[in-house]
Amino acid sequence: MVSIQIHKEHIKEHLQEIEDAITIGIEKRPATIGLHTSACSISLLELYLHTLGKISTGTMIKHDWFKPPLPGQKIAPLAERKLGVNFPDKEEILNLMYSIEDQRNKLIYGKSVKEVTEAVLSSFQKLYLIIKNKLKEIGKEIE
Repeated sequence: MVSIQIHKEHIKEHLQEIEDAITIGIEKRPATIGLHTSACSISLLELYLHTLGKISTGTMIKHDWFKPPLPGQKIAPLAERKLGVNFPDKEEILNLMYSIEDQRNKLIYGKSVKEVTEAVLSSFQKLYLIIKNKLKEIGKEIE
């Protein structure tokens, strides 16, 4: 089982890698941005949902649950089906995670463009701030 403290340690490590990639230049480190924004997003969501008591500390969320739903998709998105919980700002959080995951593999494995890397980084920064502020509202800190 992954404890809240381990999530915080993972988040700290991912944030450091993202910061280092920004310092070096995001156009030179798209794979680092793709990998660590995706992994950190998952850790942030797990930390948030564990803190809210919405999932048990043994629950693992997988990044591939956050493939963006197709237009007109009749069944609920995979993330909705797998998580099955409600929480504050759920729609906004999931939409940001969808946008990060949608570009993850392109950044890690493909030829990326700076604009895509910037968009993923922007979505991640918004997600981070939302979860950080939501945790702060209930007296918890990420770091």
